[in-house]
Amino acid sequence: MHSEDIEYFIEGVRYLGHLAVPDGTDARPAVLVCHEGPGLTGHPKARARRLADELGYLAFALDYYGDGVPPPIDEMPALLGALRDDPTTTRQRAFAGLDVLLAHPRADRGRVGVIGYCFGGTMALELGRAGAAVQAIVGFHSGLANPSPGDEVRITGKVLVCIGVDDPIIPPSQRATFEEEMNAAGVDWQMILYSGAGHSFTNKSMDGSRPGFVYHEPSDRRSWQAMVNLFDEVFG
Repeated sequence: MHSEDIEYFIEGVRYLGHLAVPDGTDARPAVLVCHEGPGLTGHPKARARRLADELGYLAFALDYYGDGVPPPIDEMPALLGALRDDPTTTRQRAFAGLDVLLAHPRADRGRVGVIGYCFGGTMALELGRAGAAVQAIVGFHSGLANPSPGDEVRITGKVLVCIGVDDPIIPPSQRATFEEEMNAAGVDWQMILYSGAGHSFTNKSMDGSRPGFVYHEPSDRRSWQAMVNLFDEVFG
């Protein structure tokens, strides 16, 4: 496996993602990785490399802020809030990352997945709501709110969301609304709830950064395996 940073542009603005490529020359399932609110840190890059190294997938961790540089912590809430309130821009940046991934000669366009963490999970769901041709969508401690009600009918891939029961950002009411939307749209979906887990349960660097943000090793391990199981099912 090897990895490298990839420069790309959206409307003249420079973005810098992280590509991980497994050994070999054959076409491989392609997985897009969408980072958390703090930016393209070591966490999503490591997950992309793990997808390539352990599973043999082509993986690209996109950049949704620009330049591949995590923003100053005091600026992050405003940047993230602007994206949260603008699904058109969120989808544009997600599709730009997907285009980079699928442009690679080893990308199997018939076996494509997208995963995301926190707002990156929301971004992964937004790709599905925009009708992207992806076979699997996985969100880890992802926001489930739908800014464009009705668009969930455009989801064609199978959906898995992994949520901590004690997550202060994703309350039971949001989970219930998501369930209703997925059922009404006829989506093939799963939601796995993890006891003892709060927000950012997959990311050690976020442990204790805010109340309710706690790394939880059992949930990290189990949610990764749930993702692997779904990919095994859809990619064959």
